[in-house]
Amino acid sequence: MKLITAIIKPFKLEDVRAVLTPLGIQGLTVTEVKGFGRQKGQTEIYRGAEYVVSFLPKVKIEIAVSDDMVDAVIDAIAASAKTGKIGDGKIFVAEIGKVVRIRTGETDAEAI
Repeated sequence: MKLITAIIKPFKLEDVRAVLTPLGIQGLTVTEVKGFGRQKGQTEIYRGAEYVVSFLPKVKIEIAVSDDMVDAVIDAIAASAKTGKIGDGKIFVAEIGKVVRIRTGETDAEAI
């Protein structure tokens, strides 16, 4: 089992969810986050004063999947979140040691 974490632009969230549903992904966790990377922030003008916003809004998606679904999920996220511009985001894959569904006590693959 793997935990796939994707950091994407907020306006691409619905596109990503739409391509994951047909793959059989039954659940995901979404968190609004702020990030600093190669975009280096942006310059804003507020009440005539210019200031730099270093941390840009992003969305973090976390999905637990079985090993055989990892490549399909990564490909789907990458294709649907891509704009071709800097700041499209990143996808991280980490090993999951154990999963327990609290309600039923199911573990590992059955809990996903």
